[in-house]
Amino acid sequence: MVAEALSSNTVHLVAGGALVAVALAVVYQADRPRGAWTRALRSRFLLGVPWGTLVAIAAVVAVYLFVQSGLENPNRPVVIPFRSWSYFYPEGMLWSGLAHSGRSHITGNLLSTLVAGALAEYAYGHFPDSREIDDEPGPVRSALSSAGSSSATVSLTSLPSRASLPSRASIRKSLAVGSVSRESLATNPYVRAFVVVPGAMLSFGVLASLFALGPVIGFSGVVFALWGFALVFYLVTTIAALTGATLVNVTYETLRNPVVVSEASGSYGAPSWANIAIQGHAIGLIAGILAAVWLVRRRRRRETTEWIDPESRTSALVAFGAILLFGGSRRLWAIYWYLGSERYELYRAIGLGLLTVLAAIVALAIAGRDEPIRPDLAVPEPETIRDGVRSATPAAIGLLLLVSALAIVAGPGIAPNLVAVDDDELPGDPIEVSGYQVTYAENVEDRVVSVVEMEAFGRSTSVNTSGVIVANADREIWTTAVSKGNLAFWGYRAVDVGGTGWRETVWVQRTGWVAANGGPTYRVDAVRNETRSTLFTSEPARAEPRIDGRNVTVAAVEGGFELRVEGDGGETEIAPLPAVNESVTLREVTFVRENNAVFAERRETRVRIAQRERYEGRQ
Repeated sequence: MVAEALSSNTVHLVAGGALVAVALAVVYQADRPRGAWTRALRSRFLLGVPWGTLVAIAAVVAVYLFVQSGLENPNRPVVIPFRSWSYFYPEGMLWSGLAHSGRSHITGNLLSTLVAGALAEYAYGHFPDSREIDDEPGPVRSALSSAGSSSATVSLTSLPSRASLPSRASIRKSLAVGSVSRESLATNPYVRAFVVVPGAMLSFGVLASLFALGPVIGFSGVVFALWGFALVFYLVTTIAALTGATLVNVTYETLRNPVVVSEASGSYGAPSWANIAIQGHAIGLIAGILAAVWLVRRRRRRETTEWIDPESRTSALVAFGAILLFGGSRRLWAIYWYLGSERYELYRAIGLGLLTVLAAIVALAIAGRDEPIRPDLAVPEPETIRDGVRSATPAAIGLLLLVSALAIVAGPGIAPNLVAVDDDELPGDPIEVSGYQVTYAENVEDRVVSVVEMEAFGRSTSVNTSGVIVANADREIWTTAVSKGNLAFWGYRAVDVGGTGWRETVWVQRTGWVAANGGPTYRVDAVRNETRSTLFTSEPARAEPRIDGRNVTVAAVEGGFELRVEGDGGETEIAPLPAVNESVTLREVTFVRENNAVFAERRETRVRIAQRERYEGRQ
């Protein structure tokens, strides 16, 4: 009874929840905040809740459940048609920035969105008017410097009083029909919370996919934009929030699985850094920083300049270090080249150097002075390019370099998306599934990587691939859905094709035999609607042992396997591989099948000729 209780998820959740509640109660009693904990939130959020972030998260979840058919199978959504394949396939471009490849993918992105989005939304605020803090005007500080400023603080100095929070009457007044105008809509807290914030997030997700380098998928570009936006306002707080994102993820996993029993097991996959859309992440980070810089400077030009504290400033070193820490922890240094056939080359040194340069540019843009570099040459109101150059400030130069960095990172994604996929026939005998073709091939040209042919530093985009290939000319899709190594590890894989709200599943299975010291021979079949068809057969495998001068070969053929025995005279006898506990005789050699092995017998000689292929992922 006690053992059952200790292994019960409910018991562990209750015990863990009680410990958390006790810890929070102790902290609360020590602080005695009297509403101060939530007052800062309510001064910036409607009811103290980041509604815009929650609405955006709900929209992404809806795409996962209903567009990608995740409601049908939460662990295996439809992925292939929702990548950014080409400008000639708008559906993929529309959904790729909001869709995800699996439960862990969407969970990681949305938990990060919850933290980063709340920070960014707090900086933007649902209430654009100046808020009074303890009966004094409360500045919203940012990392950007002001002319002549010298302090280095980036946080709120105090908390707003209850009286300063918006009343329900004032909110109703702002929504009155007679008062609706462009200005009132822009300052309306409901519009800002439920339209502007989620609209900006979702729109950027779609926009970023237009510059994606390759068929990417995921909301991470938006997540990085939110982190970048938050960094401008709260450098140190944002770096600390990265740890908070980890805590949120741990809490989520705890609620799902409070007790986990694991054992050592093998796994298969590309290096972790090779699964990162580094270019999309960089686009998001830079765009988020630019948006925040624009917002801060726009607020400074408004009449209510007290909104931004004129003494608010951070040093370039702090900004540089914060960006470097953020980029390092988020693997923005992981620049790599795909060599083909699941081989990758990581350029860690170059990646770290470029990250350092980006950090320096960002530091200059958000912490550089707004005073001219050469005051003696500056023009009060420059009207020409020459006057602008003479009047340039460090902050302006940093901003120009940041815009240039965004163009350099985003530019390479345009050309590949302008190229259509060749409508050539696929190798083998592909099966047709609602406009899709599914086949298996080895050492064929990878049409995704080589869509734009180029060579640099001894590397080329002309590479080969092996595995399950899925193509759809109407959707500009050509992809290796399951690699050769992945299929060899698991033995079978599901390939889901489809479109918005529908899916078709094709199961691909590898079956093989390994000749004694002679390597494997295998067959790849596709199973759909209980109909099996052979997509590929590999080369035969010859066993090393010779039986009285006879060579034995195991060969994969359509629908099965066969044994081939060749003598010194060159004549070959062929027969299907016997079933379990059955035998067959070829050229006076008897082959006996025992479970997953085949033995050759002749007179007093008995040797193992072949063994059924094993798949590590299924052990």
